[in-house]
Amino acid sequence: MASAPIVPDEHVRVRFCPSPTGNPHVGLVRTALFNWAFARHHGGTLVFRIEDTDAARDSEESYGQLLEAMRWLGFDWDEGPEVGGPHEPYRQSQRMDVYADVARKLQDGGYAYSCYCSTEELDARRDAARKAGKASGYDGHCRDLSAERIAAYQAEGRTSIVRFRMPDAPITFTDLVRGETTFTPENVPDFGIVRANGAPLYTLVNPVDDALMEITHVLRGEDLLSSTPRQVALYAALAEIGVGNGSTPKFGHLPYVMGEGNKKLSKRDPQANLNLYRERGFLPEGLLNYLSLLGWSLAEDRDIFSMEEMVAAFDVADVNANPARFDLKKAESINATHLRALAPEEFVRRVVPFLFPDAEPTADQLELLAKAAPLTQERMVVLSEVVGMLGFLFVRPEDFRLDEADAAKVLIADAKPVLAASVTALEDLTDFTPEPIQATLREALVEGLGIKPKFAFTPLRVAVTGRRVSPPLFESMELLGREETLRRLRAALESVTE
Repeated sequence: MASAPIVPDEHVRVRFCPSPTGNPHVGLVRTALFNWAFARHHGGTLVFRIEDTDAARDSEESYGQLLEAMRWLGFDWDEGPEVGGPHEPYRQSQRMDVYADVARKLQDGGYAYSCYCSTEELDARRDAARKAGKASGYDGHCRDLSAERIAAYQAEGRTSIVRFRMPDAPITFTDLVRGETTFTPENVPDFGIVRANGAPLYTLVNPVDDALMEITHVLRGEDLLSSTPRQVALYAALAEIGVGNGSTPKFGHLPYVMGEGNKKLSKRDPQANLNLYRERGFLPEGLLNYLSLLGWSLAEDRDIFSMEEMVAAFDVADVNANPARFDLKKAESINATHLRALAPEEFVRRVVPFLFPDAEPTADQLELLAKAAPLTQERMVVLSEVVGMLGFLFVRPEDFRLDEADAAKVLIADAKPVLAASVTALEDLTDFTPEPIQATLREALVEGLGIKPKFAFTPLRVAVTGRRVSPPLFESMELLGREETLRRLRAALESVTE
């Protein structure tokens, strides 16, 4: 039974805040989708923010890919890159002064402190804690250093990071997906918020931006659940020092997406790469429909729906906390259903980039494609398959090539009389439309040569389309035209060796 709906009592403000590292992946897309649907369902605001404070890993190329992916998927955002908004800038690399100011205020207010522990000292104390069966997080060594000790550390030339001082009490919050969740102090030690070189860490910049941008709901992956108690405590401190509007967002942690071998789907897994689905020709709406099912459903007996229908129905209370398994076959099946539902003219528009990647098609080519499209739309799973299905219609005669494996299997000595009889039968056919073509070839091959249709027509299919799998043969011949059909049949006949 579904949980009670989440009905916010304030204007919804959610954020999608990826880091520009590597190619966008499907787990990231699902997070964006759930935030977008939640914002649109409640008439709220989607903030698109770029978390690019890690100069060693972030790149402008990845930043461009993120923007292009969002546009391709059809997501619109209300604040962020290319849109602007009242909380600009929306790239964290351009907000360093903000984070430095907040870090100073946290230290001045006693909510954070300088930690002079070296890496070796930290490792030694963690090892000792583990051997003693104790929690191995930071032990608070520098929490309450005297002025003399601080001066001594500085005289030694030690550098320091800034740590946030966690409260010595359990932290409880109600997760929108998982319900009431509690973390005890020993499991959430003081944590770093500024590096020794002064660079802010994710642990600081993410909550600071959420507070300043007045984010009301944070929907993100389950892998970030353990960081939530730290952020809850930091929000309280930010409110005390006057950063933001003093409220803490509500959190909802989305279930893991599992890949092969019952392992969490990693961004390094090939099937996680969003570009793979774009290159294969998944429809954005087909891919999003499938990704929405990784933790949510419109109805128990319905897997196919539009994004408009998802927005109308989406409630984070209905998200399932259990891990979801990524099933490529199901993703393909859902995409095929969306592909078949496209209006003919829309189908043509979408396959054009795959058939004509280097140049705009001519008016004649578009007219031919419009005629051919109905022969293939029902047979395709992804848009890229149109190249194999219809590419034979759009190559120059001198560029036409047979699939080598299919030709080697089918265009053998037994095919020679079939091809020869086909050429003879079609040479005098004036009405070159499917029914007369089929009748003529049946008479010449099935009745004249006594060959079963499968063995009679497969060599013709390979000779004319280049492949054993193609649109209907007689319709393909009509589209190709009498002269080019005969030319290809003759060429195939000449290629057959005894």
